[in-house]
Amino acid sequence: MSDGPVNTLVLIGVGSSFVLSSLFYRLYQDKKKELEKLKKIPIFKPDRHLLHVLKASPHRRLQYVAVEGLVQADGEPLASRFVPRCFGVIQKISVEEHWKYWNNLTRTWNSRTMNQKETSNSVPFSLISPGAYMTDLFVKVQSPLEAGGCPLERVYNRVRRSEEGLVTLALQGLAGEKPVAMVESEELLRVGSILTGFGEVVLEGGQVMRLQAPQDDRKFILVATDYRSFIDRHESSATMWKTLTAVTGLTGASLLAGIIYNLGKQDDRSKKA
Repeated sequence: MSDGPVNTLVLIGVGSSFVLSSLFYRLYQDKKKELEKLKKIPIFKPDRHLLHVLKASPHRRLQYVAVEGLVQADGEPLASRFVPRCFGVIQKISVEEHWKYWNNLTRTWNSRTMNQKETSNSVPFSLISPGAYMTDLFVKVQSPLEAGGCPLERVYNRVRRSEEGLVTLALQGLAGEKPVAMVESEELLRVGSILTGFGEVVLEGGQVMRLQAPQDDRKFILVATDYRSFIDRHESSATMWKTLTAVTGLTGASLLAGIIYNLGKQDDRSKKA
């Protein structure tokens, strides 16, 4: 009598394994295609080679390339509001309040975030080649706040716990809610950090190179890492989906083989009986 439920659970396991294997395989194929497209993108540094390529290109324009360099402010950089001697070219400061409110249905305190405030600032900046701080060759980055990716580094994060006092008790008693904490954080694209930008590069005038959003439907992306590390991260992701595809597929095949083997044994017993 116990074979039925066991076989049912095994069949569910077989089906789930093959479904997951198919899902992971599709994710692997999508990541593989994305990786192949990324590897076809030409990679440059802000140097004379890029300048020569632009001068030889039609309309002095490269439609979609990657440019890797160090961040340098064109003028005065942004100073961190909280960290001494910390400077950047893009700054994002976030403040949010965490409250608890009484749920009459569950008779418990639940959490929620409210009064979220976020301010973003930026100053003009360029990318330069490593070790070339005194060079006249650089690539200006246009409209960086419009770019995708995550080029910012968190340099400050503080949680301020609310004090239990008369105001808190009054709110708790009258409105069924109370403040818990206020969280402040600051993120910067720091001066001197390495950045890789994906977009269109144009040559203006004699040697003013500019990285900007492409005119087609491809994405303008800024990532706070070098090109090789960016590719390695995508390759690791593809390897993960490939491994999960193999593991779940083998699990499903093993369970299915076990079912077929047990059915064969049962059939032999029936014939002998």
